[in-house]
Amino acid sequence: MLKIDHLTKKFGSLVAVDDFNLQVGRGETVVLMGPSGCGKSTTIRTINRLVEPDCGSIHFAGIDITKLSEDELMATRKKIGFVFQHFNLIHRLSALDNVMLGLVMAGTPPEIARYKATEALTKVGLENHLTHKPDQMSGGQQQRVGIARALAFEPELMLWDEPTASLDPILVREVLVVMEELAKYRSSTMLVVTHELSFALHVADRIVLMNKGKVVEEGIPSQVFVDPQSSIGQQYKELIEYQMNTSALTLAGKRIA
Repeated sequence: MLKIDHLTKKFGSLVAVDDFNLQVGRGETVVLMGPSGCGKSTTIRTINRLVEPDCGSIHFAGIDITKLSEDELMATRKKIGFVFQHFNLIHRLSALDNVMLGLVMAGTPPEIARYKATEALTKVGLENHLTHKPDQMSGGQQQRVGIARALAFEPELMLWDEPTASLDPILVREVLVVMEELAKYRSSTMLVVTHELSFALHVADRIVLMNKGKVVEEGIPSQVFVDPQSSIGQQYKELIEYQMNTSALTLAGKRIA
């Protein structure tokens, strides 16, 4: 489905992505993790050329995206959904109109666009918010509109660039639930950049750890987080153990009280 070979991206003297290699199979959910600034978001943005790579190849469904003309790239992007950190909604439009807009601009007849947009919003639990404008919705609901906007194209590949990063902690869960449901039914292949350990542990088929633009470790969650082979993996293991110990102490305190 997706094959990235020797991908490199520099910003001046900064090497953001350094000889990056990755394969993602059809229907697979792969989570990309690592410290802030390690190149995760840059990597995922090169896949549909929101950021132009300096060298390397990105094969999607057998086609090298780096070789496509502008028109060919626009056609390919219809098969690749992208959910951003920020909602990027048009505030004067309703949820339904925000989701419909991209479809209509891509040439979908309005009635079909309305049907697909309604269906996508229903998938993310917003069937009762079709006429609501962004300022009438919570941050979590706005991000779910952003997810519906990507789903409306029925993409073969979904890219997620830290979709919960702009949300208050109390709103994170509602977005993660939607992501977990999508991963469960494998309606599309998913490559997810996130810091959410719970999502990675419960949903990912494979974890890919990055540091300084490179892949430093990859494997199934039970391998990477239980018996890590990299210093980054060890740090995640220690974080998980700390969170588990903290939770256990909190529960014990409540029982004593």
